[in-house]
Amino acid sequence: MGVYADLADLLSALCAGLQDMGLWQEQSPSAEALASTEPFAVDQLAFNQWLQFIFVPRFNQLVASQSPLPDSCSIAPMAEEFFKGQKNLDAQKSAALLVHLAALDRLVTRN
Repeated sequence: MGVYADLADLLSALCAGLQDMGLWQEQSPSAEALASTEPFAVDQLAFNQWLQFIFVPRFNQLVASQSPLPDSCSIAPMAEEFFKGQKNLDAQKSAALLVHLAALDRLVTRN
């Protein structure tokens, strides 16, 4: 169960990081926005919303059911682009969140 426990820890750290940065939302986006088929739901959601309302729940479900993980994951590069455009965010907190996302990418891709 090691990989699932590690993944759960990274997902928890991701959520905590989003909350700490003020990027956590209490209210869910509309069902239409959540149904986007675009990569990262870029047509409907900000990246942090996609992480919170699509990515994290899907991966939490994989952890809970111990379902096979995707063959690869590459979230950190998208996060880097998102953070570049967010001048009002704390650079150290952004960097810490990127470390968690890069670790998550490595964990999923090697398993």
